[in-house]
Amino acid sequence: MTKNTDGQKKPRQPSRAEFERQVAAKQRRKLRALKHRNRNVWFGLGMFGLVGWAVVVPALVLTALGVWLDSTQTGPRSWTLMLLVVGIGLGCLNAWHWVSKERQEIERERRNNENQQEDEDAS
Repeated sequence: MTKNTDGQKKPRQPSRAEFERQVAAKQRRKLRALKHRNRNVWFGLGMFGLVGWAVVVPALVLTALGVWLDSTQTGPRSWTLMLLVVGIGLGCLNAWHWVSKERQEIERERRNNENQQEDEDAS
């Protein structure tokens, strides 16, 4: 900060290159926000629901199969319980797949944005 004639401090003026860099960064943020305008609270809730259904559906299907097996076959083992555990395990693997896929897409977009920024800074 420098002092003016009144002895008060005034903010330092950024150089032209620094100013252009700041404007370019703001422009990139605005363009990214416009590009992902549809990703709002509903997108997050939808992803949450997708993960939930990815776990519930295999668990219910395999549990129903276990109930049917228990009703048709008698034995010391509970097919319902075993297939419920297997269904939850498969559902968790399925949910992990979907979340991992979305995370990779977000990271890819972030890398693309960083590469664009580096290219613009170089020019």
